Amino acid sequence: MKWIDITNELPADRQRVLAFVPGNKVFLPGKSGEFEIREVIVLHFNQNFYDVGTEKFLRHGPHFWQGEGNSNHFFSDITHWMPMPGSP
Repeated sequence: MKWIDITNELPADRQRVLAFVPGNKVFLPGKSGEFEIREVIVLHFNQNFYDVGTEKFLRHGPHFWQGEGNSNHFFSDITHWMPMPGSP
């Protein structure tokens, strides 16, 4: 499988995908402020998530990436995606 640039093609609505998030910081448990860079994460694509004309629509566009846990991302955070691989 190859990575797909979001400017060329988008996933189906609510599709679960691997997403590439450049420089994505994931903070480690505790209050130390330590983090790891995890640029490939699992997200669900939500097409036309924000209502037209709302503040978030105007600031971030209509689409949204829903994470599993605390990893939600605005549409512009993601540069590439690919379908989830099949089971072994």
